Amino acid sequence: MTLQDDLATNPPCHPRACAIQNCLNRNGFDESKCQKLVDALYECCNAFYEKNGDSASTVSCPKANLLRLKMEQRKKAT
Repeated sequence: MTLQDDLATNPPCHPRACAIQNCLNRNGFDESKCQKLVDALYECCNAFYEKNGDSASTVSCPKANLLRLKMEQRKKAT
């Protein structure tokens, strides 16, 4: 699915959140093996907030301010 497809799901970004859970289950909850999927979810969530504003919400995404903090932390870690 594309970013636009995932934004259009109900709830938005849900397929990407499910992909992380599936990856964690397959890999004994080793988050290091699912980093690309976490990045993909954050990409979707960031696009969701850009489109709908920081006060919008979806169960698949952290709050906008926390999302940006997490994205910044991940950027610094690489």
